[in-house]
Formats: sequence, C-alpha cells, structure tokens
Amino acid sequence: MGCSFDCVYCYINGSKYAKKTNSYYVKSNACDLVYNKLKKLSRNHERAFLNLGSASDPYMEIEKELELTREILKIFLRFKYPVHIITKSDLILRDMDILKKLNDAAVLPDDLKNLKSRVCVTFSFSTVDDDLASLVEPNAPSPSQRLKAMNILANEGFHVGAALMPILPYINDDSKNIENFVRVFKKNNAGYLIPGALSLFGSSENSSRIKYYNFVKSNFPEVLDDVKDLFYNKEYPSNRYQNNLYRKTAAICKKQGIKTTML
Repeated sequence: MGCSFDCVYCYINGSKYAKKTNSYYVKSNACDLVYNKLKKLSRNHERAFLNLGSASDPYMEIEKELELTREILKIFLRFKYPVHIITKSDLILRDMDILKKLNDAAVLPDDLKNLKSRVCVTFSFSTVDDDLASLVEPNAPSPSQRLKAMNILANEGFHVGAALMPILPYINDDSKNIENFVRVFKKNNAGYLIPGALSLFGSSENSSRIKYYNFVKSNFPEVLDDVKDLFYNKEYPSNRYQNNLYRKTAAICKKQGIKTTML
C-alpha cells in the first residue's frame, strides 16, 4: 500500500487508497494469500486475467531487494494464470524469464480466447519528456527507460501498450503534444494507448490536489488559475473537458493507426 515513486499527481494521495505515497507498507504475506486464492480458483476451474499495479507500482525500488512481485509471478505461472502488469519501471525486464514461460503456459478465460498474448504490459506515462518527468515523477524510472523496455518486450512477443494517465491539463493536453505521444509510443511498438484525465483528491498538504497545485505554481504558474478553474474543488475536471480530451485523443490515434483499447 502506497508507492515510493510518489508522483505529484498520484490519485492515491488523499483518496480512499492511502493517505500519502511518500511512505508505504509491504504486504509481506502476499505470496501466501495469492497462492491460496489461486489454488482454490484453479480447483474450481475458474480462469481470470490477473492484474498487477492498479494502485501501487509492482516494480518500485524495494522490489529489487524483496523480489515480491517476482515470487507472485512464479505463483501465477504455477497455476497458469495470465497477467496484465501496469508499471512505470523497466525493472520488469528482470523477470523476462518468468514472463516468457507464463506467456506460453497460461490459460486464458473463455471471453478472452482471441487474445494473442497471455502477458500484457502497460507502461504508465504522464509525459515522454525526461525533463518534465523529473519534476512530476522524480522517483520513477525515466520515460526513455520505459520506452526502451516497451520496445524490448514488444519484440519478445508480449502485448504491450501505454497508459497516458494522467494527461496534464494546460501543459501537454493540446493536439500537438498528443500527436507526439502517439508518434513516440508507436515508434516503440506500443500496440495500444489508453488515455486518462487528471484527478485530484483531498485537501491536506500531502493530498494529490495540493501537491499538484504546488507543482504547477512552481513550474507553470501561468496556467495555475486555469487548472483550479477546471476542477472547481471537484475531484475530476468537467465532463465537457474529459469528453473533448478523449475524442481528440481517439481521433489522433485513429489517424496514426493505434488502438485506444487493449483488445
């Protein structure tokens, strides 16, 4: 719970998932819980596509030492369950040996039988610019490292794509920037791009709202008022803004020949 990458926009901060991400807890009994759960599901012939990394990166720095994610992947392999991994880290390349075996052995659920890969990897981005990333994602591996890992995994036959989440309002949400995102992702063999708008939770000093406003104030002061107006103390920007953003992104993706869904 929590995440050492501690990105300034992270929706976990101030939300129901954690009070803050500059500290975190290791779920040291995770392997036992996963093993027991998958053993039961397997006995009942229940198949599923498992997910790693929806609210805490499975490849944060401590994983180099603990190898908790690696052990969990071994359990997935033992019971032949396919996996979708969401990460900001190229540390995933360390586990290529297990991922290859899993990609060969895993059994897909009936409703996903047409999926070519049994291991899907979505790399998360808010920017592809290393300099900007050093401000908003200072503890995470750089976008260039992620792009290199994406290319490697795609060339190994995995189903790989990008989560452009969040797109930063008034910083890189214009058509020119989104066209560049799509061009860069496609160049690095992304099979899909899933866009997402920024969300801001909480009101404490460590909340995503205050952390993000402070980031904008320090680095892009000229758009601070626009960002605050966009949210109006709500957790999400207006429906109109979100719909326009998704329509624009979908049109650009269609033009450049990249999907906006994993399937």
